[in-house]
Amino acid sequence: MKAPVWYELLHVDKNCGARYGILHTPHGDFETPMFMPVGTQATVKTLVPSEIKEVSQGLILGNTYHLWLQPGDELIKEFGGIRGFMNWDGALLTDSGGFQVFSLSKTRKITEEGVEFRHPKNGSKLFLSPEKSIEIQNNLGADIIMSLDECAPFDSSYEYMKDSVDRTIRWARRGWEYHPNKDTQALFGIVQGGKFKEMRKYCLEELMKTPFPGFSIGGLSVGESKEDMYDMLEYLSHIMPSDKPRYLMGVGSPDDLIMGSIYGIDMFDCVLPTRNARHGTAFTSEGKIQVKKATLFNDHGPLDKECDCTVCKTYSRAYLNHLIKSEEILGMRLITYHNLYFLKTLMANVREAIKNDRLLEFRNEFFKKFGYKL
Repeated sequence: MKAPVWYELLHVDKNCGARYGILHTPHGDFETPMFMPVGTQATVKTLVPSEIKEVSQGLILGNTYHLWLQPGDELIKEFGGIRGFMNWDGALLTDSGGFQVFSLSKTRKITEEGVEFRHPKNGSKLFLSPEKSIEIQNNLGADIIMSLDECAPFDSSYEYMKDSVDRTIRWARRGWEYHPNKDTQALFGIVQGGKFKEMRKYCLEELMKTPFPGFSIGGLSVGESKEDMYDMLEYLSHIMPSDKPRYLMGVGSPDDLIMGSIYGIDMFDCVLPTRNARHGTAFTSEGKIQVKKATLFNDHGPLDKECDCTVCKTYSRAYLNHLIKSEEILGMRLITYHNLYFLKTLMANVREAIKNDRLLEFRNEFFKKFGYKL
């Protein structure tokens, strides 16, 4: 039986490595580069599914670790996976749970078999192996799933990183062998290696020996400088396979989305736009705005005069200022909606620029307008 086609590369910007393509999933086809909103607990915080449809391309994330702990992947499976549980008819991607487990540095123990750790609320012992991660993600029913990996600190020593990467490679192979739904759930390998380019290359080359339909880049945007992140992305852009999607995990600021696209990234996700919104920070064509600042108290204008989302067409800055100052949930909802719509529009503009071989010019124009330094 012929393997499914998960990705089509349609155009590369002739002035940089930016790629325009189509990501195929069982629940929709998506133009890339794309940004995916994060729905950690089977919900994009504060929004209902009909609103998520309006502010996304139709592909969102669920978090394996959190949903395993609460309410449990077996229960979610009874509802037909996350899609049935949250009444979402779009596509889904799930992470492996590894990032959250490895962040529990005081309570977890790494072995060759997997990671032992304590439940953060009740203290019970839990164990996550490559096979268990795949099993949970099978139950969650995502279209795209991740291999269990160790996200070692970016500044780890060479010796530690080598051991970590070797383990990540072995775990990825175990997960692939265990995975029963290869034709309906695309399992990505995750490229680790911290700041060491030769380690990243080694990890990628070893992962490519297994027929993963896509590759994720982990261990970036974890505290290193933007210059270091962009330097690594540029390096990887020249060695990653061109016929498979490239997913940069945990990146979502407007400048990083544009720069990542320049370096050939196809997929992005991040909690930044929704988290910022809950703290009253909005993305606009004039840059980031703190909605509760005093100058917006009696501002009759829209949140962003260049945005055509429902929020900007309906509510004034003054009203949003009032809601955020009053800590009203509606204010968080409205800014969340706008921020995700802003990024959806940004990525549509990025794709159009790539198709016209002018993403570098678009970056310069956007950075100048948004207040970013080139």
